[in-house]
Formats: sequence, C-alpha cells, structure tokens
Amino acid sequence: MSKFLQFRCDLDNFIDELQDKIDNNNTKVKELLTQKEPDYANFVKPFEMMEEDLEEFFTPLSHLNSVNNSEQTQEVYTAALPIITEYSTLLSQNLEIYNVYKTILKEEANTLNEEQKRVLELNIQNFELSGAHLDEKTKKRLQEINISLSEYSNQFSQNLLNATNTYTYIIEDEQDIQGLPQGEIENAKFEEDGKIKYKLTLQMPSYIAYMTYGKNREIREELYRAYVSRAPQNTDLIDKILALKYEMSKLLGFENYAQLSLATKMAKDEKSVLNFLNSLLDNSIAQAKNELQELQNIAPHELKSHDTAYYSEILKKEQYDIDEEEYRPYFEQESVVNGMFEFLHKLFNIRFEKIDEELWHPKASSYNVYENEQLKAKIYLDLEARESKRGGAWMHNWQSHCTNEKEEELPATAFVVCNFPSSSENTPSLLRHDDVVTLFHEMGHTIHHILSSVNENEVSGVNGVEWDAVEFPSQFLENFAYEPKVLQMFAKHYKTEEILPDIMIEKLVKSKNFLSAMGMLRQLEFSIFDFQLHTKLYKGDEIQNLLDIIREKTALIKPPKYNKFQNGFAHIFAGGYAAGYYSYKWAEVLSADLFYEIIDEGIFNSQIAQKYLTTILHKGGSQSMGILYHELMGREPDVSKLLRLNGIK
Repeated sequence: MSKFLQFRCDLDNFIDELQDKIDNNNTKVKELLTQKEPDYANFVKPFEMMEEDLEEFFTPLSHLNSVNNSEQTQEVYTAALPIITEYSTLLSQNLEIYNVYKTILKEEANTLNEEQKRVLELNIQNFELSGAHLDEKTKKRLQEINISLSEYSNQFSQNLLNATNTYTYIIEDEQDIQGLPQGEIENAKFEEDGKIKYKLTLQMPSYIAYMTYGKNREIREELYRAYVSRAPQNTDLIDKILALKYEMSKLLGFENYAQLSLATKMAKDEKSVLNFLNSLLDNSIAQAKNELQELQNIAPHELKSHDTAYYSEILKKEQYDIDEEEYRPYFEQESVVNGMFEFLHKLFNIRFEKIDEELWHPKASSYNVYENEQLKAKIYLDLEARESKRGGAWMHNWQSHCTNEKEEELPATAFVVCNFPSSSENTPSLLRHDDVVTLFHEMGHTIHHILSSVNENEVSGVNGVEWDAVEFPSQFLENFAYEPKVLQMFAKHYKTEEILPDIMIEKLVKSKNFLSAMGMLRQLEFSIFDFQLHTKLYKGDEIQNLLDIIREKTALIKPPKYNKFQNGFAHIFAGGYAAGYYSYKWAEVLSADLFYEIIDEGIFNSQIAQKYLTTILHKGGSQSMGILYHELMGREPDVSKLLRLNGIK
C-alpha cells in the first residue's frame, strides 16, 4: 500500500497551487474527451483519481480554517471557494462527460462490477441534478447560484464563529461562580487590577458549565440571550440562501428544495419524511409533558428556557443520585481514547498505533490503523476546545481507500475533531459523559470511512452513502458508551486508577434516558422546521412564524422572542443538512435496531457485529444503504427500536 499523504497547507501559495491544479484538470478533461473509444478504465478511472487528487489538496485548507481559524485562513479559504465552486459546477454540468458516462454504463453493463456501476449511476444522477442536460443560459445561472451559496454559507459559519469568540461575560463576585466544576473555575479565572475575576464565554465547555451549574439566574439568562441571539447578520444570509436554493430547485425541475434534497436520499418523498417525524412526535409528547412537570415541580418559579439545564441537573441528581462532576475524574481524555481503541479492537480486530509527528497544533495527534494486523488507514485526532476552532464535533474524511489507474491500493485517512475541556500542565482534560458519547459518535463515522475495502474512491467509505443513512454507523457506535462492559475498559480515575464503581455505572445507565422525550421533541423541532422550511419559499418574518407554529407543539417552554435559533442553525445554512436534518432520526432507527441485535448476542461474541464490519463498513457507499441493511439483517428496519432506545413507551 502506498504511503499516506503528509499534512501540509502552504497558505501563502495555496491559491496559485489551486489554480494550477484546476488548469491541469481542465486540460486533462479535454484529453480524456478526445479519446476515440472511452471506457471505464481509460476514462472514468482517470477522471475519478483526478478529482480525488484535487479533494486531497483542498481538504487541509478546509480543515485548518475550522480548527486553526485565523485572518489568513479566512482570507485564503474565502478566495478559494469561488474558484473551486466554479470549477466543480462547470464540470458537473459538462454535457460531453455526462453523455460518455451514460454510454459506458449502457455498453459495458455486462462487464462492470457493482462498484463501477454505482459510480456511473451516481455520477449520471449528479450530472442531472447539476443541470448538465439543460440549456446554456440555465447552466450559467446554476453556476452563479452555486458560487453564491458557497460564499453565503462560509459567511454564515464565520459570522457564528466570530460572534462566539468575541463575547465575554466577566464575573467579579466569587459567589456567582460557585457550583461550577473546579476545572472550569480555574479556566475562567484571571487577575485584573490586582483583583481575581472570572471570564465566561460562549464556547461550549464554558457556556454549558454555567447553564448547568451556575446559580445566578440573571447571569444564566444573560448568557442564554447572548447565545441564542448570536450573529444577527445571518438573518439576511438566510433569506439569500433559501431564495437561491428554491430557484435552483425550480431550474432543475423540482417543486421545492426538499424534493431536490430527497433525490439522493433513502426516504421516498416529502410525505414519508413528515409522517415519520410526526409519528415520533405523537409518540413522545405525552411523556415529554410529564418530564417537564417533574422539572417544574422542583423549581421555585415558572421555568424559562435558561433554567432547564440548571434544574435538569438538580433533578437528575435527586432521581438518580448522580452528579456529572463526580464522573469526570473517571473520564480523562487519554484514557477514554485508549479505551475506545481497545473496545474497537475487541469488536472488530482493528488496532491503533500512535505516530510521533508534528501537526497543525500541539494538542493534535495521529494514529496508524491496522485491521487484522495489516496497515489499513490513518486518523488524526484534535479533541480540545480553543478560540481558533469552530464549535461542535465532526469527522472530516481526507483520503479515500481505492485503487488507482495502476491498480495500486491507496489508503484512507480522516480527521476527528471535538471541543472537549482543555488540558494544561496542571489539569488533565476531564470529559463529561456526553463528551464520551460524542467521541464514540465521531469514531463511528471515522471507521465507516477508513475501513472501506471498496476500490472506487467515489463510493468508498462515506462517499456515495445516502445522506439520511450516513449517521447510522456513528449513532450505532455511540450507544456503546453506556454499556457497562465497555465503560469498564476505560473509565478509570485519573489519580487513583480506580475503575468506575458498579453503582456509578448503574446510575449512569439508568439516567441515560433522563428527560429523553423532551430531548426527542427538541430534535424533532429542528427536523420539522428544516424540512418544512424547504418545502416552499419562506422569507423574512415568515421564517420565524413557521418556527413559532412548529414550536406550539414541540416547545413545551415557550422560547423568548429574542431567541433567533435559525441564525445559528449551521447544520442547514453552512453545512450539508438542508432539508436533511431529519436524517439523524431516520438513521437512528437503523442504529437502534442493529444495536439491540448485538447486545442480545453479548457484544464481543456477536456474529452480527462481524457481519456489520463486512457488510456495512467494508462496503461503504458501493450499494444503497437500504440494500446493504437488508443484506445485514435479512429484514426491514424496526422503527419501534428507536423508541425503546430512548425509553419512550
């Protein structure tokens, strides 16, 4: 197997290098099109690898802009976006390439393997969804739309990051900081004019800590107000993004963007999605109301949005005698990572070996990944929060496993990014259990990508997987973060090395579905809002009105008017989830169904786990997930398992 790529990104010369690569690619496309008898080997494969090479070049810039954001990365990334978008759009609209692909699929139907057919079928679909078969005027307009959308999405994300990083709240009264985890108190502490003060921010560890443990209700409301009203300039961007997506849909022959989005997903139509979401809502709402009443019963005043996390923590401790902070010493970051690796080794016989190399940040690390003792892939971890990193957690695929034109096997690589509490010389990074779940989730995405055995990069790993199925492997793996057998592999006190006591594990498992119906309603609110927002053209106040109407059923506590959630909904306005946020729940049905099958087999001796490795992880996007899932389970997914997983009766 060839060597892995070295991580490099020359910001000073990136734009020139990018332009050179694009010029070379355009020349190569012309050469490919002049061939007299194009076939899969001499046309499709070189075209695939050309695109893979460009993606491998561009990804480090995208990664740096997310994890080491600076004025220079912003400037270079902003300059690169229109260049790469124009190139990609023109290529996706090239009628000659589209016709060649259709001809090859027809003439080589009997000799192509499943992977090759899938590549051709998906490409033909993508060409049609890009307007390759339309007139030049329409194609030009679609090109303009794509460039504008990429720029607006980048602005949306940057506005959110800037708003998050510029806000601070200074506490001078020590009483107002009491109750917070000691590590967060230390992180917030600073000295000014000879006085000890505390700085709170909207970055996740700081914000969550105060909303959960901060006793001063006025400060909680101030932080909440700042968080839910971030980036007001995104209001105008939302109007522009929605208008362009609606126009694009019409130009491509769809009634709305939701229809266009579903063209590449498992769900059949709009009705299927909304029926699915509303069914979950109907099954969850009664239990959610009971949960809220329990919460209200312990509060001395009417609950508001900025109160729920605080009183939830009190109720959780009261019901389960569980204090999240008591667990954190058992979830030291390095121990959790190593324990997760050990779990994956026992489940799938994959092994992780740390590499000593200099990366983009001292806190980042890399590992070689072996399957059955054969070097298979490489991953990069960047797990701690910092100001230069955008919030959230994600897996970003870099290289994809495949064979090139010379039939040489090429490896896969991926980045795993989280925002866990920062470590220092004196304080290790101690995770909340939610952080552990997040890490398992992102690792589920990661192994889906890197363990692929597919030879065609465009359908290898997560490539080619339907968007409403791509969360299946991640949600499946995160469920094991609650399993006692798994927790005992890594939950060790960072000072004493004591294993997390059985009684604490039992409490954690019992508390797993604490207020789960309320959590279900929150996710359904996001999903229904996103999907309905893309079923017709909404603009201006209509967007807030739509959200308010949905909240009449989903929001048991009415949010304040200053709550502009949509301005921070980066998943759909700066990510790939537009008209697709429902995918989390859709995929969770698959993950819950499979999870219980493996639990019933005793986890480590599970035959279905091995079948999952060979049927789902090895095959990537080489077939529709609907086909692969049926091959794995021998039946259709069982929706009731999702309610069971969430403890909803």
